[in-house]
Amino acid sequence: MTDVPRRGLADVDTNVPNIARMNDYFLGGKDNFAVDRKAADELLAIAPEIKDMSVENRAFLGRAVRFLAEQGIEQFIDVGSGLPTQRNTHEVARSVTPDARIVYVDKDPVVLSHARAILVDNPQTAVVEGDVLHPEEVLAECRRRELIDLERPVAIVICGALHFIPHSDDPFKSVAWLRDAIPSGSHLAISHVVFDTHPDIVDPIEDIYRAILERPGENAARTRDQVLPFFDGFELVDPGLVYLREWRPENPLEVRSPEKVWMLAGVGRKP
Repeated sequence: MTDVPRRGLADVDTNVPNIARMNDYFLGGKDNFAVDRKAADELLAIAPEIKDMSVENRAFLGRAVRFLAEQGIEQFIDVGSGLPTQRNTHEVARSVTPDARIVYVDKDPVVLSHARAILVDNPQTAVVEGDVLHPEEVLAECRRRELIDLERPVAIVICGALHFIPHSDDPFKSVAWLRDAIPSGSHLAISHVVFDTHPDIVDPIEDIYRAILERPGENAARTRDQVLPFFDGFELVDPGLVYLREWRPENPLEVRSPEKVWMLAGVGRKP
């Protein structure tokens, strides 16, 4: 594949791997560069199932957003949303609730550029710069855009972002802050890589991500027991915190070896 300049990406550093572009490569997209593919291929050499995990994570996002919309949720804050692809949060939500309002939050300039270009004529959707470690700024920007009414239930969606945040940054504190800021009846949807069944590959995978994210010596790998506290203060909806393929599959009879995609998913409701 030949890398060619893309409109709106003139200031993007194509010499450094980028998590969003790597995920785009895993999903079969075209918004990635040679440096991203090289880093992604290094990960796939260690764990080939990572590509399937990216695909299954997008599928979970769609199922979770549909479920939340069916519960009457009309407001969504998608944190760490990543590059736009097929069946994005606003598309799924509006297939159920045409008036649904969505705020996409990301700190990656690649993501922000693409998303704003795609959603420029979409008045019920906003794209804001921010991340889960600064939740007060995220909600302040949502208020400024006047898209999210925090007096009414809202869904916070964090699919595939928390497992890049090291323990030292205490992402649990940030998620708890969001929990306390949203009203009763709101929901939290999370997906998170876990290493319960693959402790032997923690170090080589973490080494790659530490280099990309410039967090030397810091660890973000977690087990199921370490992910569960993200839902403190929420009531997990059925089936609880489970492997991606097990979370409300469209056809339960087709679910095979769910632990082979070692990423957990859950949705909690704030009582």
